Formats: sequence, structure tokens, C-alpha cells
Amino acid sequence: MSHTITDTNFEFPKQSNLYKGKVREVYNINDSLLVMVATDRLSAFDVVMPKGIPFKGQILNQIATKMMAATSDIVPNWLIATPDPNVAVGHLCEPFKVEMVIRGYMSGHAAREYSLGKRELCGVEMPEGLKENDAFPSPIITPATKAEMGDHDEDISRDNILKRGIVSETDYLVLEDYTRKLFQRGSEIAASRGLILVDTKYEFGKTKDGIIVLIDEIHTPDSSRYFYADGYEARQANNEAQKQLSKEFVRQWLIRNNFQGLEGQTVPVMSDDYIETVSERYIELYENITGETFVKADVSDIQTRIESNVLTYLETL
Repeated sequence: MSHTITDTNFEFPKQSNLYKGKVREVYNINDSLLVMVATDRLSAFDVVMPKGIPFKGQILNQIATKMMAATSDIVPNWLIATPDPNVAVGHLCEPFKVEMVIRGYMSGHAAREYSLGKRELCGVEMPEGLKENDAFPSPIITPATKAEMGDHDEDISRDNILKRGIVSETDYLVLEDYTRKLFQRGSEIAASRGLILVDTKYEFGKTKDGIIVLIDEIHTPDSSRYFYADGYEARQANNEAQKQLSKEFVRQWLIRNNFQGLEGQTVPVMSDDYIETVSERYIELYENITGETFVKADVSDIQTRIESNVLTYLETL
């Protein structure tokens, strides 16, 4: 497990500041560019796990950049270059302080709320008579406020977002439109790979020119849930668990080990063998969603590799 990257402290030329999120670390270069490093940290229930997952950062970064390329014709994004397998470079943006969560199926957080008897999520009604993993009549948008590292994201309704002035109504309509377009495209891409895009989240920002763009990750196993399409209907009919590719399997393992990020709970110990299985599941998703064989980057000295590649790129500007 030593060949993982869980923390960085680079000093790049013209670096203004460094922001550390749950998984990504973002370097501000001259208040113009952002260098985003995808670490191997694993977050679940808004808690960062003690150990990193081999190749996770590379997987997240490469899926996200491929998906941004595949959706740039319908929604503009922040991305400029990917000088390293774990790094994306893009335009500095002012992020909106909401995550646009969209759900096509009643799974995960929605299913847990539904099982408690709730029939409304973020101001959106959920029909009676659904069982876990059933499709909603149409995808629902259930936003969340963005949390700092270690804090919990919180569900919030569209009305409260507008009432609190978190996002203007004009901008929010754009965010909703972009969210639905991205989910539609993501669902089409997933279907072409024999997968179902169950739910996902998107983050947006505004450039210095006032343009709303997609930022951060898109359609990765950290931000999305996928089912295998083959056998979905049969499994639902037989009340069987769906075969899925997402971070949900980690959440379920944590729940079985009495951890849901609640006060007083302790993160269970992840053995090296279990961490290896998590890494293998991430690689499996990469290969399924992209249709390409995953090529492991050199991890003998990840810090030096990343620093060298970013410095070389910055010298070209």
C-alpha cells in the first residue's frame, strides 16, 4: 500500500494557494489556472478513510477527463490539459456552493431515506410503491450543499437555494439544464457499455468571463453509481441486490462494520487484502465505462512523477 499518494505539498511557480478537498488537492497558479491533483484518498459518508487505494486517483482523473471530452459539445467545462495521469489543469473558476445531484433510480441515499418513510427529498416528491433500485418515472434533481473536508454535505431544496441566495435563479436554471443534459449523455454512454447510470453529481463554476462551466469530476465511481444492465430486470423482479460498479460497495462494507460517519463511530480497519479488492473494483469500473484496458502508471515515486510532469507543462505556458 506504500505506492499510493494521499497528500501533496508542492510549490509550483507563481503558486497562489493550495486547497485540500476530500480527495483532490487544488493548486492555484497565478489566479489564472488550477492544477488539480487526484489523490488516492477514499471518502465515504463524508469521512476520509485512513488508507489510500492504489491507482484510485489515476482512475478518477482519467475517467473524468475522458467524460469531459465526451460531453464538451453540450456543456462547456474547465479543462485545459492533463499533464500527468493524476493531474488535470484548467481555468480558475468561482465554484457554485451546491452539488447538483441527479437520480434516475431509487438507490443509495434516496433508498435509505425512502425506507425511513420519507416521500420527499430536497423538495422533490418520490412516488409511493417503489422498492429499492426501481427507476423513478423521470430523473429527479436533489441538490446538496458542498461541505469542507470532514463535514457532511447536506440535502437542500431548489427553493431554499434560491431563498438563501446561494445561487441566483438565472444561474440555477442553467445548472439544472446542464445537469439533465449531462445525465442524458452519461446514460447513453453507460448504455453503450452495458451499464446503467443510476445517479451522479455534477459541480459547476463560473469563469472570470462569467461563463458557467462543468468543473471537478464527472461520471467517476466516486461521484456516480452504475448497475450492470444485463440481468437488471430479473434481479428487480426477484428482489435481489443489483450488481453494481460504484463506491456503494465500500459504503455497504462500512455499514456492515457499524460505521456510517455518525458521531461516536470509529472507522473500521481496512486490511491490505480488502484495500486491494477495492482497487480492483475501481479498475473494473474504469475498463467497463471507458471500454479501454487500464494502464497502470509508474507508482515507484508518485510525488516526483507528478511534480516533474506539472513543472514541465507549466514551463510551456
